[in-house]
Amino acid sequence: MDLDLRKLRYFVTVADQLHFGRAADELHIAQPVLSRQIRALEQDLGVSLFTRDRHGVELTDAGRQLLSDAGPLLASTQAVRRRVSAAAGGERRLMVGFRAGIAVTPAVRAFEDRHPDVVVDLQRIEEDDQAALLLDGRIDVGYVRLPIDEAGLRVTPLYAEPRVAVLPAGHRFAGKDEVTEADLAGERLLWHGDPSTQPTKRPLPDAGYPVRGVDETLEHVAAGRGIAFLARSASVFSSHPEVVYVPIPDLAPDQVCLAVAASRTSPVVDDFVTAARSTAEITAECGNYEMWQRGGDTVSRRA
Repeated sequence: MDLDLRKLRYFVTVADQLHFGRAADELHIAQPVLSRQIRALEQDLGVSLFTRDRHGVELTDAGRQLLSDAGPLLASTQAVRRRVSAAAGGERRLMVGFRAGIAVTPAVRAFEDRHPDVVVDLQRIEEDDQAALLLDGRIDVGYVRLPIDEAGLRVTPLYAEPRVAVLPAGHRFAGKDEVTEADLAGERLLWHGDPSTQPTKRPLPDAGYPVRGVDETLEHVAAGRGIAFLARSASVFSSHPEVVYVPIPDLAPDQVCLAVAASRTSPVVDDFVTAARSTAEITAECGNYEMWQRGGDTVSRRA
C-alpha cells in the first residue's frame, strides 16, 4: 500500500485544527470531501486516526503517531521538489545553515578546494527552525546546536563549547572572573524552550519573555528582564554596551553538531560533512578571543 501524500496533508491539517470545518476552509475544499478523504486514509492504514463525538475531534494513539511521522515525510517531499527544480536549472549550489557564533568559513574553504564549481550559500538559522529548514530542503546541511528534534535527521557531533552567563552591565557579578550556578540561584532566566533543556542542575525561574536568537536575548538582558546562558562564542561574535559575559564553568557545555536530512543522499553533501569534521577544531577555536586576535590564513574576520 502506497501512502497518498495528498491524504496525508489533509490529515495533518485536520490534526492541527481538530475541527473538520476549519480544516476544510484552510484546504479550500468542501467538508464532506475532506471527511471522505480522511476515512479513505483510515481504511488504507487499517486504523482509526480520530475519535469524533459531540464534544469534538481528538487524535487516537495511531493518529498521534502518524502526526509525529508525517512532518518529516511531507518536508522531504518538498525537499525533493526543490532539488529537482535546482537540477533542471543546471545549478550546482549548496545551502549551508549555521547558528549564531559558529564559524563556517574553515569548512567552506576546505570544501571549495575540492568543488570549485559548487556555489556555497550561507544562511543563519535559529533554534526554532533549524530542523524544519533541513527537512524541507531549504538548507542542505546545517551547523546546529542541541537540543534539536532528530526525527528524520542524521546528526553528527562536532565539538562542545563552554557557556557564559549573560548579565546586565550593572549586575552584582558583572565584574567577576567567573560565576557558579549556585551564585545565580533564583535569578530569572531568559530561555528559548522547555525548562527541562536548561543546562542547569536545577532549572531557574522563567523570566517570561520569549526570545529568538542572540540579538533579542542581549536586548532583554540589557533591559534587566533576566539573565541568559549562551555559548562562549557569543562573547566574540556579539556585543552590547549594556551587557557583560562571565564564564560559568560548572554548566554543561553547548553541543555543536552537523545535521543533514536522513533522506538526503548526495556526494556533494557528504564531502561538505567531511570538510566540516576535518575543520571542527579550527571552527571551535574561532570562539576563542585569543585565536580571533591571532588571525592568520585559516581563521579571519570573514569567519
